[in-house]
Amino acid sequence: MESQIVTFLLYCVPSAIVGVIAYYFFYLHIKNEEKRRLFLLQKENQKLSLPLRLQAYERMALFLERISPQQLLLRIPSRNLPKKEYEALLVNSIDEEFEHNLSQQIYMSENLWNVIRTAKMATIQVIRKATYDEQLADSKAMTEFIFKEFINKPSPSSSALSHLKEEVREFLR
Repeated sequence: MESQIVTFLLYCVPSAIVGVIAYYFFYLHIKNEEKRRLFLLQKENQKLSLPLRLQAYERMALFLERISPQQLLLRIPSRNLPKKEYEALLVNSIDEEFEHNLSQQIYMSENLWNVIRTAKMATIQVIRKATYDEQLADSKAMTEFIFKEFINKPSPSSSALSHLKEEVREFLR
């Protein structure tokens, strides 16, 4: 009887060891395959999302260029409009541009999006400051004031554009 148990163990123990080792190697293989598939999926997703993300950065760069006070005032001349009407025209133009590009925020960092929104609001604030300045008689004087405001300092949109360029550089590394 003891010899049968010993014989049984001599057959079972090596089989159990081979089974455990086989299970371990299959487990490693399955995990490795899972990681490989995940890597390939991420690589494919990145290949698809890269153009969209770069396009979003391009559109926001264009937005920032278009709302820079110098470009905005050249693109939308005052035409001797009353100050309030000219302000409304400028602010509406900025808001329309912003709303047109609102969906681009999903492709960029929260920090960059906040910088872009701040640049938009700061530009509008300068326009409103010029509108409510009693010393400025008309929209032409308002335009001159806004131009002079940014002769020696960067506009809010140029600062935001610098942040955008930095994020694109980080993204492309």
